[in-house]
Amino acid sequence: MQLTTIMAFITALGGLEAIKWLVRFVTFRKMDVRKEEASINSMEAENRRKTVDWFEERLEQREEKINGLYAELRKEQEEKISWMIRCHEVELIQKESEIKKCDIRGCVKRIPPSDLKERIYGYEKD
Repeated sequence: MQLTTIMAFITALGGLEAIKWLVRFVTFRKMDVRKEEASINSMEAENRRKTVDWFEERLEQREEKINGLYAELRKEQEEKISWMIRCHEVELIQKESEIKKCDIRGCVKRIPPSDLKERIYGYEKD
């Protein structure tokens, strides 16, 4: 090939800019690869950070929901315990009234007997 043919070919490919690009590609290709890898790594790291932030936000929301459910559960348990206490008090009052009831039929001036300890424990008062 002649020199003019080579020059015509280079000119057809872009002339001086093609030569600059070819020289730059050969000399800086490793640096360009490192830059691309660094860019990709930073994008992956940013994506991981966003994912971690999203998971932390979801975790906080779920913790708030769980805390609300526990508060509701404690409230229901306290209400149930208070109802149990009321029922036990009523049962105790009923048992006490059964023990103190007057056995005389038609008694107008009924006075509950005072021998409660004797009926419960089986001994007389001191």
